[in-house]
Amino acid sequence: MRPALTDYRHLASGKVRELYRIDDDHLLFVASDRISAFDHILDTAIPDKGRILTAMSVFFFEQLGVPNHLAGPPDDERIPEEVLGRALVVRALEMLPVECVARGYLTGSGLIDYQQTGAVCGIALPAGLGEASKFDEPLFTPATKAELGEHDENVSFDAVVALVGAQRAAELREATLQIYRKAAEHALSKGIIVADTKFEFGVDEDGDLVLADEVLTPDSSRYWPADSYQPGEVQPSFDKQFVRNWLTGPDSGWDRRSDTPPPPLPAEIAAATRARYIEAYERISGLSFDDWIGA
Repeated sequence: MRPALTDYRHLASGKVRELYRIDDDHLLFVASDRISAFDHILDTAIPDKGRILTAMSVFFFEQLGVPNHLAGPPDDERIPEEVLGRALVVRALEMLPVECVARGYLTGSGLIDYQQTGAVCGIALPAGLGEASKFDEPLFTPATKAELGEHDENVSFDAVVALVGAQRAAELREATLQIYRKAAEHALSKGIIVADTKFEFGVDEDGDLVLADEVLTPDSSRYWPADSYQPGEVQPSFDKQFVRNWLTGPDSGWDRRSDTPPPPLPAEIAAATRARYIEAYERISGLSFDDWIGA
């Protein structure tokens, strides 16, 4: 018989996830259907989003072949029935205070940084780049982790050294770029560009680096269709950018610069977001979401 969620001690709530203590060595990592944008948790949930993020993370944890925090299968008997399909049993790690971002293309906050300074996270770039320009080599552009409701801040590599030390910072950069290259190559073989993504890492009891949190989900990555890629233009996407675009477009009536929280998403925008997330999962994994746990 599976335990109830109330059998575990609740440790923390994030924008999307809840964390529970199973025992001294293991945690329950639960993805909700909440969606956040511009540092706000929106009032509208995206149906099945927690299951999609979990399915995508499991696929890539298995695909990448690097040490990760999984401590059991997605149907582990320690997972309560009520969160089955959107929860994972993971190892308790010492998490590092760095968002490890890899960028293969110039967009988002990286583009804003470049337009203001000619660089991204202190990395000087050639003149004349624009929206969706492809880099010759992917960049490691870290950020500091923000408290709930605050904004992650892009920082330089030197700032990462100051946080975790030179050796660990170099390990984070190498691992981030290596994982990104491997994932981007796989996705491109399925017709999808991974424009950028962010990873989180922890350290185990032996001091070794371990990939943790979610990985290469439509929440943490920008996915673009490869067949329509056109530099200089905003790309269509299979990720959260679709929601951001609606919020900042004329139909939402919301001013991002105001103190007012974003409006609820219309039902058709929530449904279209769900469809994009599922398409990203199915195209990249080659699996049917209907076969995932909890269907």
